[in-house]
Amino acid sequence: MTVNGRFDRPGADTSIVPAQVNRDNSAPTEVTIVLPCYNEQAHVLTEIERITTAMDRSGLRYELLAIDDASTDHTLDVLREAANRFPQLRILAFHRNGGSGTARRIGTEQARGAIVVWTDADMTYPNERIPEFVRLLLRDPHIDQVVGARTSEQGSHKLLRVPAKWLIRKIAEWLAGTRIPDLNSGLRAFRRDVSLPYLRLLPAGFSCVTTITMAFLHNQHDVHYLPITYARRSGSSKFHFVRDAYRYILQVLRMVMYFNPLKVLMPPSLFLLAIGSGKVVYDLVAHPVRIATNTVLLLCAGLIVGAVALLADLIVRSRIDWLPGKRT
Repeated sequence: MTVNGRFDRPGADTSIVPAQVNRDNSAPTEVTIVLPCYNEQAHVLTEIERITTAMDRSGLRYELLAIDDASTDHTLDVLREAANRFPQLRILAFHRNGGSGTARRIGTEQARGAIVVWTDADMTYPNERIPEFVRLLLRDPHIDQVVGARTSEQGSHKLLRVPAKWLIRKIAEWLAGTRIPDLNSGLRAFRRDVSLPYLRLLPAGFSCVTTITMAFLHNQHDVHYLPITYARRSGSSKFHFVRDAYRYILQVLRMVMYFNPLKVLMPPSLFLLAIGSGKVVYDLVAHPVRIATNTVLLLCAGLIVGAVALLADLIVRSRIDWLPGKRT
């Protein structure tokens, strides 16, 4: 099926978009591949051919959902021409740029497949291996997400990017309490019904992949990692080192605060209380019957942070509008 149109806003109801039915819908779709596209005119057709060739050979029933994120080049024209060749290609066109996170969120919401695959259209990921990811989910009902763990780094700002990503990943591992081989890989497959409660947490930018990983891990969903190669990007990179690294760190902290605030707030609270208690002993020894003002401030700060931590944890535990995804 091919759907062509332009939304007035990202996330608009697709029922208003004219559709042309080109294939038999009697068999349910097993897999939806969400492909965000922003200024990818030079290579998006090659990527579509690579994905559809691999999926056709796999025998899986699938749809390829290409989302044009208000590209300023001819990406949308290329997609519309490709729709005539590939009956499994469905197109969503945004009227304004919403970011890769918005595209992936809306693509997952609009997906017809029970399994959703996220990948990129920049030729970096081995998309010919998508059937392998899907079959792992079909074979093992206990696995909820399969992530491609990159064995090399080919992005821009490599000297700064590699240590920064390593540090962020280590922070995420400590906060999540588990090993994470690749925190922000763009190639992953997961069960759509499990992911639905977490879609509202996805930010608009690149850190959406970090968010979906942390959400699954914090809710005890099994995440499996497959080693993959990572090629040099085709076209210009949309990654901005300082801005996106800052967003990654904030998003990791935000996710842990959302699911387990004690993990973030209790350590600094106990640290402040320990320092304040030691300072009390020092003050009483050095200056009997007098406790310094900074000692009182340390103790008060520790108590306030600890109280906020307990209050935040109480809110998380009593939240009734949040249920982990369940399989049907």
